[in-house]
Amino acid sequence: MPQSATTPSAIDHPRFDVVAIGNAIVDVMAPASDDDIVRLGLAKGGMTLVDEGQAHALYAAMGPAREISGGSAANTLAGLAALGARCGFIGQVAEDQLGDVFAHDIRAGGIDFATPARNGQPATARCLIFVTPDGQRTMNTFLGASQFLPADALDETVIADAAVLYLEGYLWDPEEPRRAMRRAIATARAAGRKVAFTLSDSFVISRHGDDFRALIDAGEIDILFANEHELAALTGKDDFHEGIAALAPQIPTLVVTRSEKGAHAVSGGEHAMVAASPVAQVVDTTGAGDLFAAGFLFGHARGAPLETCLGLGAICAAEVISHYGARPEADLKALVAPLLAPLLG
Repeated sequence: MPQSATTPSAIDHPRFDVVAIGNAIVDVMAPASDDDIVRLGLAKGGMTLVDEGQAHALYAAMGPAREISGGSAANTLAGLAALGARCGFIGQVAEDQLGDVFAHDIRAGGIDFATPARNGQPATARCLIFVTPDGQRTMNTFLGASQFLPADALDETVIADAAVLYLEGYLWDPEEPRRAMRRAIATARAAGRKVAFTLSDSFVISRHGDDFRALIDAGEIDILFANEHELAALTGKDDFHEGIAALAPQIPTLVVTRSEKGAHAVSGGEHAMVAASPVAQVVDTTGAGDLFAAGFLFGHARGAPLETCLGLGAICAAEVISHYGARPEADLKALVAPLLAPLLG
């Protein structure tokens, strides 16, 4: 089985628990009527990629909106920071208003962010979200500058100074940030750090599954996050347990979520599972996987047992699906305190 990097780093006490590389996206949310959705020709409840011209037109058609920095890996860091972890983010914005919004929000959350903004076009990525009275979110995403993160924008000292490098699968799709992430993996492993990877979506696996399998075969990934659909896409096994059995021996730590069915993890031959944490009402599942990863990585950073890491993930995921938006609103520290109490003595 591929092993984690074990070469001692020159940095005995890393500055960061987790440094993540991902899409730097600003979520722009506004209420809308069903008539608005029809008038604008949108696919209600879906996610559509749009170009910059369409993004400007949709923004102009929106009512009063709320803007908050988003993106899968950035959401995970927001959860980690809320739990008390030390975090850094690497992602590309442009020199524009939304780029300033993203940088302000992520830094205000206590996350280090120093990637230089990009001159010129395209503009900062944004997801224009129309929320109808029934709670459905109709998302229109312009990926913009986030897809142009160059390898030379990486601060390799920051990557080497993080216990875990966390990579967002969505960003593997464009060529330029893919090269940057390959360099980041090499930097982390040379420093004796762990590399965590989230597969993000089955469509990403359909395009880059061979790359991911090669990374796994080469022992480049220490912690792999997937949901059950991504597990099936990566392994070719429709049966969940067969997929776990096929992949777990190849990964030091495999974490697989199953929505309301809970989550499983296998690490070093140990198999743990937890039920989904109860929630009074599921309002919006956006960000559930991102916040699950936050809870799990927080437990991992604290040396918690595997089952406790899963439990922390389940609590954080339950919080984020209880309201609109992909960032936590409740006090995550208070929510996880009972589970962490035995570790604190």
